[in-house]
Amino acid sequence: MTDQKDIKTETVEKAEVETVKKEEKVVSMALKPDGKKVSIMLVDDDKFLIDMYSLKFAKSGFDVKFAMDADEAIKKLHDEPAPDILLLDVIMPGMTGLDLLEHIRKEKLVPNTIVVMLTNQGLANDIERARKYDVNGYIIKATTIPSEVVSEVQNIYNNCIA
Repeated sequence: MTDQKDIKTETVEKAEVETVKKEEKVVSMALKPDGKKVSIMLVDDDKFLIDMYSLKFAKSGFDVKFAMDADEAIKKLHDEPAPDILLLDVIMPGMTGLDLLEHIRKEKLVPNTIVVMLTNQGLANDIERARKYDVNGYIIKATTIPSEVVSEVQNIYNNCIA
């Protein structure tokens, strides 16, 4: 006869296995064809958003780095291996995300990096300017929940490498 303790233990073990399977599925979503993690650099001056998106992307299996402004991003892009994906906010003090995008493209700083704008700026002229500099995606923060941002960035990445 099975006692109450065995049933609880079995239920907990099944839940743990299901959780691990779900986590493995999510993690495998952010792997490159060679099996390495997809790297992403977030550039935003909002510490809360950097922390939140860093956590979301990390939990989805990405190798996450961040910069709090354009100058820090440029330094990291010069000094460190290029990320697979660069996620830029538009409105930042000093150099804007669009100015940073222009600088990156003109200097050919990270020519193989996929660039996605993640911003609350949805003005037509901002989107056009981003397109002029070959942005790979443009996501409006206010209309997209964080988990959707991760999925959309993953879809953009997959479409660009296909």
